[in-house]
Amino acid sequence: MSVEIPPIISVDDHVVEPPDLWQRWLPSPLRAAGPKVVRAAYSTSRGGNVSIATSGPETDFWAFEDLRAPIKNGSAAAGLDPSEIDYRPVAYSEMRPGFYELAARLDDMDQNHIERSLCFPTFPRFCGQTFLEAKDKDLALACVRAYNDWMVEEWAGGSGGRLIPLCLIPLWDPTLAGQEVRRNAARGVRAVAFSELPSFLGLPSLYAADGHWDPFLAACNDTGTTICIHIGSASKFIHSSPDAPRVSNQCGTTINSQMAFVDWLMSGVMVRYPEVRVAFSESQIGWMPFVMERLDNLWSKGRSGADINPLITEPPSSYVAGRIFGCFFEDDFGLASRDVIGIDQITFESDYPHQDSLWPHTLAYAEKAMAELTAEEIYKVVRGNAINLFQLPAELG
Repeated sequence: MSVEIPPIISVDDHVVEPPDLWQRWLPSPLRAAGPKVVRAAYSTSRGGNVSIATSGPETDFWAFEDLRAPIKNGSAAAGLDPSEIDYRPVAYSEMRPGFYELAARLDDMDQNHIERSLCFPTFPRFCGQTFLEAKDKDLALACVRAYNDWMVEEWAGGSGGRLIPLCLIPLWDPTLAGQEVRRNAARGVRAVAFSELPSFLGLPSLYAADGHWDPFLAACNDTGTTICIHIGSASKFIHSSPDAPRVSNQCGTTINSQMAFVDWLMSGVMVRYPEVRVAFSESQIGWMPFVMERLDNLWSKGRSGADINPLITEPPSSYVAGRIFGCFFEDDFGLASRDVIGIDQITFESDYPHQDSLWPHTLAYAEKAMAELTAEEIYKVVRGNAINLFQLPAELG
């Protein structure tokens, strides 16, 4: 059965930052110390790690403090045949301009039936871990703010509403984080990146007895800013074994999302901050029904026990509706479970330009995967729920 897919709003894509971003957007006294792209020879270890070498082929590296970070073609893969994706480093001259140039990005979106797109960062990593790890936190804070200014004023600001701004926070200071949320919300931003498992980054968890994250959470609650949690934003995954193949580890990436999902439902945050909304980006959705059912069963058996937060007075799954959103790019099983998850909680993505992206064939997948959905359900999944989640205009002006 042929179905009509309206213009898609992708809630998870990625931008490869322009090589001069921080050289243009940092205050001039800080630009010499800010992130910049350098050209150098490289070598690749047996495990796939790339480092600067004294001789050999050259590529572009992001340089910041002691860090030298290449961009690998798994993160810059749109247009490549799967056989070409080998995680080698790629220079800007080898990339599609749409990875980092605004006009070219909009053209690539047009080819993929994508009307609007929310983009996660590359060099800062999914929630700004690069700046969390920086030695000079004053410089790191300036880098976070410079990135956000570029994101709001240039990347999204120059797109005619087609690029949805997603901002970063200084993860090391929840008070500064709250201030940055409010600063960006005042100019219309309704999305901020956060880690799936902060404790993996050496930060307090959502369970912290001192309410460590309260200034950040309060800012999101007060401003209607959605907390976007991308897989990989904990900087590490649980692996079955050191010698497991890459495909094994890729299948396990959503384990972090499942644990984070439990944390948000069981920490009491959703009760204390009734306007907070969370989006699990690129996590797929097929796992959500099981975790919801399992949590409800445990809550019903042990709600008087010490392990259940007394704030959780209703089945944990009851805090999902209207509050927690899943995001998928290929998940037929998850779509088949839409009645359990809640059709209003499901969003769709393109994942451009990463290796998992179906670009430029996202429309073809949607037509096949959503063939059994009603027109109303399709609209919600590919468009309507994103409009609600990020407080977007229903149509571009």
